Amino acid sequence: MEFTFDSTTQQMCDRVSAFMEEFVFPAEKHFHDDPAAGDLQWERPAIMADLKKEARAQGLWNLFLPHDPRGAGLSNLQYAPIAELTGWSPEVAPEAFNCNPPDTGNMELLSLFGTDEQQQRWLEPLLDGTIRSAYCMTEPDVSSSDPSNLTTTITDAGDHWKIDGRKWWSTGAMSSDCQLLVVMGMSDPEADPRSRHSLVLVPRDTPGVTFVRGLSMFGFTHGAHGGHAEVRFDDVRIPKRHMLGERGRGQALAQARLGPGRIHHCMRMIGMAERAIELMCRRANERTAFGKRLADQGIIQHWIAESRVKIDQLRLFVLRTAWLIDTVGAREARTEISAIKVAAPDAVGWVLDKAIQVHGAGGMTQDHPLAMLWAQARTMRFIDGADEVHRMVVATRELRKHAFA
Repeated sequence: MEFTFDSTTQQMCDRVSAFMEEFVFPAEKHFHDDPAAGDLQWERPAIMADLKKEARAQGLWNLFLPHDPRGAGLSNLQYAPIAELTGWSPEVAPEAFNCNPPDTGNMELLSLFGTDEQQQRWLEPLLDGTIRSAYCMTEPDVSSSDPSNLTTTITDAGDHWKIDGRKWWSTGAMSSDCQLLVVMGMSDPEADPRSRHSLVLVPRDTPGVTFVRGLSMFGFTHGAHGGHAEVRFDDVRIPKRHMLGERGRGQALAQARLGPGRIHHCMRMIGMAERAIELMCRRANERTAFGKRLADQGIIQHWIAESRVKIDQLRLFVLRTAWLIDTVGAREARTEISAIKVAAPDAVGWVLDKAIQVHGAGGMTQDHPLAMLWAQARTMRFIDGADEVHRMVVATRELRKHAFA
C-alpha cells in the first residue's frame, strides 16, 4: 500500500499551491470587502476573469473531469489533493480553475449523456468558462430528499416539452453568466417511482421562466456558485431534443451527477479545515489570556490535537473513496460516498467551531474567513442529500450484508 502521491499529482499540487499563493489569496479581499447590493450581489468581481485567464494560461483548467479528453486527464484520486487545496479558498479558487459546482456536475452530465448538439451548444462553452449553468432539482413544497416526491411536470406536448412547477436552491441561477438550467421533473407519473422523472435542458431566457428571488445561507449569498435561486416555470416550452438522456431516467442521471459531486465537496472541505487549523494555531501562539498564551492552555491544545486527528482520518477516508470510484465506479462505492458525505461536514464543522472559539467574538465577523467557512460546512449537511438520508443508505447496506438468508 502506497501513501505517497504519484509524480503527476505532486507536480500538479505544487503548481496549484503556487497559483493559490500568488493569485488567489491576494484576490480574496475583492470578494469579501464591501459586498454589493441588489442584483450585483450575485455577480463576481472583475478580478475573477483575470484569475481564470491566468489559470487557463498555466494549464490549470478543468481539472475535475476524469473520463473526458477535454479535461486534464486526472483520476478522482489524483484530483482529490488538488481539490483540497482549492478548499482553502472555496469562494474563489474552484471557479478560478473552472472546477466550480454546479458547473462541474452539469458538465459531467453533458459529457456522459449529452447528444452531439447538446455538447456543442452547452458543454463546449462551459468547458471554456464563457457561460455558467444551474441545477434545478429541489422544490419548496415537498421533501426533496425523496426525489420521487418532486412535482414539477414535464409534459409531452407534441413537438415540444411543457414544463410547469417551482424550484428553489437552484444553484448557479442568479448569475447573469448563467445560460442553462438543468431541470428535473416528472415526465411519467404512472411509471414506477424510480422511472417517473426526466432531465431537460432549459435556456435561461426561455419564456415562462421567472427568477423569483435569490436565497442566502446563514446570511451569505454564496456568490461563488452563482447564488441559489427560487425559480418558477409557467408553461415553459422547449424542443423535444432538449431532453438529456433517456426519458424516465432522471433519477439515475441525477445520481450519476451527484456521486462525484459529493466527493468533490468532501475534498474541498478538508482544505477548509486545514486553513482553520492554521488560523487556530497562529491565533493560539499570538494571544495571551489569564497570564499565558492560548497555546499553553490545556483546552486549546486538546482542540488542536482533536482537529488534526479528525482531519487526517477524514482525508484517508476520502482518498480511499476516490480510489474506489476510479476502480469500481461511483455506484459500487455508494456506501463510502454516503459515509464521507456524513463524516466531512461533521468533522470540518467541529474544527471550524473550535477555530472560531479560539478567535473569540472576532471569529464571527468578516475580519476572518472562519464564519464564511463554517456556513459552507453547515450547508453541506443538506447539499447533495441530507445527513439523515446518507446515514440511511449506509445503515441499509450494512444491514443487508448481515441479513439472514
